[in-house]
Amino acid sequence: MQTIKPYENYDEALNALDNGGRFYNLFTKADDGIITTAEIGKTAGVFSDKQQSILFLEAALLKLNQNDKNKVLSKLEDKLKTVYRTFKPQYLLPSEVSEKGKIASGLIATGIPKLIDSKTDFNGFIIIPIMVGKVMTMTMIPIYETYDVYEFRDGKTSQSFIIAHSKSKNKLLENEITIAGIIKELKTSKEENCKTRKFLEITHIIAD
Repeated sequence: MQTIKPYENYDEALNALDNGGRFYNLFTKADDGIITTAEIGKTAGVFSDKQQSILFLEAALLKLNQNDKNKVLSKLEDKLKTVYRTFKPQYLLPSEVSEKGKIASGLIATGIPKLIDSKTDFNGFIIIPIMVGKVMTMTMIPIYETYDVYEFRDGKTSQSFIIAHSKSKNKLLENEITIAGIIKELKTSKEENCKTRKFLEITHIIAD
């Protein structure tokens, strides 16, 4: 998880994103008016995760007016435009996520987090990959083993949804924040056909 400070204007965004990529991206040039996948990856701090790159890009452009945002997006190389259309995140109110949120899609949302005490009767299990010898297999673990878990609401309704924030990071304050992440599935038990609900694995906090 990282904090993103959105760009304030078109020039700042273009200067940051049209950066030439990493040193081994020999065919990517800085300041050539074309933003490539490698350049977004460098700015986002990722290598091959296209969804994370697009989630970062969308969050970084959050403060631009629509005209400036469109100008930045017009500079994306053609294959990156396709990737952008594929992975562009949803914008939903916390109260809308349960009904409208799509599993495995990116999401940007604003709301107020409230920590759920792990000693309550809240139960939830997530599926994670593990290596058994040379074989990759999936196992289920309680979400609390990896994350601090919060209710996230927008203040307009009593409805909320679950967000998960790495235990290695500082706990979230009970103030309004904007977050970005990936919508995933939370199981209510280890039974194969148990009920499920949606939760957001936070990847970015978006600074004011």
